[in-house]
Amino acid sequence: MAGMGPPPNPNRRRRNAQPATLRLPAGGRQGETPPWPLPKAKSAVRARRELEVWAELWRTPQAAAWERLEWTRTVARYVRYLLAAEAGDSRIAAEVRQMEDRLGLNPMALLRLRWQIEDDQDAEVHELRPAASEGRRLRAVDPE
Repeated sequence: MAGMGPPPNPNRRRRNAQPATLRLPAGGRQGETPPWPLPKAKSAVRARRELEVWAELWRTPQAAAWERLEWTRTVARYVRYLLAAEAGDSRIAAEVRQMEDRLGLNPMALLRLRWQIEDDQDAEVHELRPAASEGRRLRAVDPE
């Protein structure tokens, strides 16, 4: 087997190597919602709302990554800040937006974190788009 060269060194990183993408379940995280890790809010209404938002967030696809990374307290702080911002505290709104990015709660953040939500319907949508653009291009060249 002349000309093959030495085998690749597993300890050497390629400069242009891309980090792996973390695939998240489209159906969301399965299992029990983790216990609320922060002290209970002073208001019973606020405490109930925190637990509602907490449970909603732990059913998202991103929650599978949070669980793996043990970000329970970070997500709890996000819930608390989110409710404060929604109640009108404009000082905390910027922090909420930053936390949304860190937690992968918007499409751009998912890209930056290299998290991808697995969904069969997304594959179908991507297959339909090129076909529609090809059809327009063909009509412009040959109207029939």
